[in-house]
Amino acid sequence: MRIHHLQHVPFEGLGSMEPFLKTRGHQLSATHLYLGHTLPDVGELDWLIVMGGPMGVYDMTEYPWLVAEKALIRDAIASGKIVLGICLGAQLIADVLGAGVTRNKYREIGWFPLHKTEQAAQTIIGDVLPSEMDVFHWHGDTFDIPEGSVHLAFSEACQHQGFIYRDRVIGFQFHLETTQASAKALTEHCGNELDGSRYVQDAAAMLSDETRFAQINQVMFAVLTCLESTVQV
Repeated sequence: MRIHHLQHVPFEGLGSMEPFLKTRGHQLSATHLYLGHTLPDVGELDWLIVMGGPMGVYDMTEYPWLVAEKALIRDAIASGKIVLGICLGAQLIADVLGAGVTRNKYREIGWFPLHKTEQAAQTIIGDVLPSEMDVFHWHGDTFDIPEGSVHLAFSEACQHQGFIYRDRVIGFQFHLETTQASAKALTEHCGNELDGSRYVQDAAAMLSDETRFAQINQVMFAVLTCLESTVQV
């Protein structure tokens, strides 16, 4: 399959997804929006992955490429493509589907428990999402659940952690793709956000246990495998 990802900053790429998707034989390509790259036509891809970034979905004045990016996401959904959004990517999908995106009550950064909703069990990824697990978070905004979508998960700090639309469009506020190296890059480039507030861990605590990254990566791989099964090319 032709899998294209949208990257907003140099330090938030596909993470563990990249080697996994390559081993599955997929053709990978990317638009690095921060470099002014041109977006592809929706007909050039089978699957769109939208990554995270420190900007917000409404920051079109500072980041004018957000307008064209939202149009591509909208076209991909309308064309029946698989669309996966992570953090900012999930917020962009929610916005495109007509849901609100706002500042969350708490900034949530580090390892905190994620809880699966009861309705998530009825979706294509219901069997691969654990009922509860510690996952990696790095966000200050949140989204409403788009109309027609299933609410997937919540945490103590953030009620809306994920949704799935028509079993082929997924938004995760949390990060399952993060590796220890990509988490370290976040602490280096966005360390100003580590303010010591209620749901913000320090860099040392976030990076202390490499096995946690391997565990969330395995769940990410299972989600990707579920999505693969829905694609007809």
